[in-house]
Amino acid sequence: MELTIIIAIATMGGLGFIFASGLAFADKKLRVEENPLIGKVNDVLPNANCGGCGSAGCYDFAVKVVDGKALPTGCPVGGEETAITIAEILGVETGTAIKMVPKILCRGGNSEAVKKMTEYYGPISCKAMALVSGGDKLCFYGCLGGGDCVEACPFGAMIMNENELPEVIEEICTGCGICVKACPRNIIEMHPADRNVFVFCKNQDDPKRSKEVCSVACIGCGICARKSDGGIEMVNNLGIINYDKLDDSKIPFEKCSTGAIQKIGGRNIPVN
Repeated sequence: MELTIIIAIATMGGLGFIFASGLAFADKKLRVEENPLIGKVNDVLPNANCGGCGSAGCYDFAVKVVDGKALPTGCPVGGEETAITIAEILGVETGTAIKMVPKILCRGGNSEAVKKMTEYYGPISCKAMALVSGGDKLCFYGCLGGGDCVEACPFGAMIMNENELPEVIEEICTGCGICVKACPRNIIEMHPADRNVFVFCKNQDDPKRSKEVCSVACIGCGICARKSDGGIEMVNNLGIINYDKLDDSKIPFEKCSTGAIQKIGGRNIPVN
């Protein structure tokens, strides 16, 4: 009996030694050495893991930059300073980064968008409203006012104003784009910070209904498109700007009866 136990222990010990030796050999021979530059790049990143660069997180972005699959300017949170540091680590040119900021392409707040006959009762969440009843506004395309984008912003760069519309604090905004993903109505878009002409509406209803549901909606009249020489096209009753062809001097802002198309800094209701 004792001999059997001794043999079993010896056998298990021998097998353990063999497996351990095999694993040690495989670790030595098959090990993939990590490029030390990855750690250096990762150390200078803000580690917000916001996904604004298009990667799963900061470490994943560091791997892509070192492998040449992403640019040093790809981190919107770190900005120019981080880009310069990464470029110095890698010994490459920084390149040019265009600052991107979110634009809230809807001005149909409580003062402009008509309410439904029935009130919405449920969680104050845009996603919940969109899934259940579409909120308490008759417009099927505009801001729901639940503030999901504000809650999602990890940098406190968004607020809800008194009209229950989100506003972007561009001085704080890093351009990560998380707010874009949080909006179930897709009314938030990322644009270059120096871009200043927008159609602040997403309504694709016919002109009659557009007028009925919101006082600042695009009513699809097409005046802006006819005068813009290709800078604006009408698609599904909505003016769509072609920024490659846009010449804002040709856009008749003053003829837009609802003020849906705006030039920031020009004839303008305060908007983001």
